[in-house]
Amino acid sequence: MKSYVYVNTVSLDNRENHGIIYQARKELHKIVRKLLATSAKILRNPFADTFSTVDVEDHECTVWLLLRKSMSADKAARLQAVQEMSQAHHWQDYQYRIIAQACDLRTLIGLARSKESDLRFFLPPPPLPSLKEDSSVEEELRHLLASLPQTEVDECIQYFTSLALSESSQSLAAQKGGLWCFGGNGLPYAESFGKVPSATVEMFCLEAIVKHSEIPTHCDKIEANGGLQLLQRLYQLYKDCPKVQRNIMRVIGNMALNEHLHPAIVHSGWVSLMAEAMKSQQIMEASHAARTLANLDRETVQEKYQDGVYVLHPQCRTSQPIKADVLFIHGLMGAAFRTWRQQDLDEVLMEKASEDEDRYTTCWPKTWLARDCPALRIISVEYDTSLSDWRARCPMERKSIAFRSSELLRKLRAAGVGDRPMIWVSHSMGGLLVKKMLVEASKKPEMSTLINNTRGMIFYSVPHHGSHLAEYSVNYRYLLFPSLEVKELSKDSPALKALQNDFLEFAKDKNFQVLNFVETLPTCIGSMIKLHVVPVESADLGIGELIPVDVNHLNICKPKTKDAFLYQRTLQFIHETLAKDLEN
Repeated sequence: MKSYVYVNTVSLDNRENHGIIYQARKELHKIVRKLLATSAKILRNPFADTFSTVDVEDHECTVWLLLRKSMSADKAARLQAVQEMSQAHHWQDYQYRIIAQACDLRTLIGLARSKESDLRFFLPPPPLPSLKEDSSVEEELRHLLASLPQTEVDECIQYFTSLALSESSQSLAAQKGGLWCFGGNGLPYAESFGKVPSATVEMFCLEAIVKHSEIPTHCDKIEANGGLQLLQRLYQLYKDCPKVQRNIMRVIGNMALNEHLHPAIVHSGWVSLMAEAMKSQQIMEASHAARTLANLDRETVQEKYQDGVYVLHPQCRTSQPIKADVLFIHGLMGAAFRTWRQQDLDEVLMEKASEDEDRYTTCWPKTWLARDCPALRIISVEYDTSLSDWRARCPMERKSIAFRSSELLRKLRAAGVGDRPMIWVSHSMGGLLVKKMLVEASKKPEMSTLINNTRGMIFYSVPHHGSHLAEYSVNYRYLLFPSLEVKELSKDSPALKALQNDFLEFAKDKNFQVLNFVETLPTCIGSMIKLHVVPVESADLGIGELIPVDVNHLNICKPKTKDAFLYQRTLQFIHETLAKDLEN
C-alpha cells in the first residue's frame, strides 16, 4: 500500500539548481514535509498496530488514517473523519484520489453532502455502455418505459405511459424516413430532429418514468433494465435543458427512497453528478440534488423526502442543531421555488444573486430566512395544479383539496414533519391545503404530534371565503373549462364553506398564532383582465392579525428587498412564535 507523486523532470545541470528560488523552494518543501510527518506520527499512535507493517510514508499517513477512521464501528468517529476530509483543501490530487478509490459508500455520500468538500473526492462516472446498433437514446428510453409494469398503476401513470409510447413511436418513424412522416403530425417531428436534439419526446417518456418511479417495485425494474445508465446518458446529453434534468433527478431521488438500490445508484456514478449539482447556483438543480443525497444518507438522515418535498435548509450536513421546522406551501399555478422568489427579479438580478444574497435572491426562504434563523429546517412543497382542464398535465387527474391534502400529509410525515415545533407558511390555495391537513390530522391519533407541535400559521392572500377567479371563466379562454381546483375556490363552494367551519371549530381551543396578509391591488390575467383575486374580506380567517399590503396577488409573497415590510414582519412572527423552542 504505497502512493506516488509524479513531478515534472528538472535539469541535471548543477548550475541551474543553485539559484535563490531553488534553494527557497527546497527549504520550504523540507518544512512542509516535517510538519506533515509530525502530524502523521501524532495521529498514528491510536492505530499503531494497524500501520506497523504497512509501507506508507509518514506524510501519507493522515489520508490513510482518515480512511481507516471513516470505516470505524463508532458512528461519531466516522462522522468526524468525513468532516475532516471535507475540510482538507491543501492536499495533492493523488491524495483526493486515494480517498475516492478506497472509501466506502457511506463515506462517499457523506462527502457529497458536506458543503466544503472538494470535487476531486469524486471519480468521474464509469463509462456508459454503448447503444445498440441502429438505436438511439430516445428509442432506448422508449424500450425502458415499455418494460415497466402497467398493472397496479393509477390512471395518470397509464395516461403518461400511453402518450409517451405513442408520441415516441411517431417520432421514430419520422426519424427513420417512414411513410408516416409525410402526413399528420409527422412533419413537425421530422423537422425537430435536425442539428439540435429535441427534448419533446424525451419529456413525454420522462414524465411517465417519474410517475413509475413512485412505485418501489417499478424502481427495481428501472434499475434492472439499465435505467440508471440510460438516464445518465440523457442527463449529460441535455445539460442545457433544465426541464429534462429536473425530471431525471426526480427519478433518481425517488429511486433513492429504496435503500436496497443505494449500491447501484452509487456505483453507476450518480453521487459524483449530485455532488457537482449541489454546488450549482441554480436553486432547482441544487435542491433536487440535495433531496437525492439526503435520501441516500442513512448515516445522518432518518427522514425520507418523497417527490415534491424539498429541504431548502440545511441542504448539507451540519453541526447546527435543528430545533423547529417552517413549511412553505405554494398556491394555484405556483412552484416550490419560483413562488418564493424576490419580487421583480429579472435575469440581471439573478446574476447579482450569486454575488450578494443579502440583497438579491431567487428564493428568500433558502437565503434570507436560513441566514436569519439557522436553527430551522426549511421545507418547500411542490404539487401540480392547473387553471383549466384543457391545460391539465393529466386530464384524468381531477384532484380535490381533500385528495391533495391527504397526499401531502403522508409525504410530510415521511419527512418527519410534526416531530419538531413548526410553522406553516402558505400562499393562496396552499393555505386551504394547510387548513385541510390540520383538520384531517386532528382526527387521527397517530398524527397527534403534528397538531401538538404546530405553533402558528402565516397566510399570504388565502381565499378562506372564496375567490373571484372562477367567476371569470367565461371571459378568459384558459378558464373556459375551469379545473376542479378553480371550482373549489368559488364563493359558493360547499367544500370551501365546510372547510372554514371545520377549521374554526378545530382551532378554537388551540393556542395557534396566526398572521394574515392580503393584497390590495388587482392582478393582470392575460392582456385583457385585471382581477382582485382575493378581496380583503375573503382573506380574513377570523383568527389572528389581518394586514393589507399594496401589492397584487402574485407579489404578496415576494418581498422587494430583505428590509421590506413583508419579509421583516414575517421574520418577526417566526421569531416570536418559536422563541421558546429556539431558546431550548
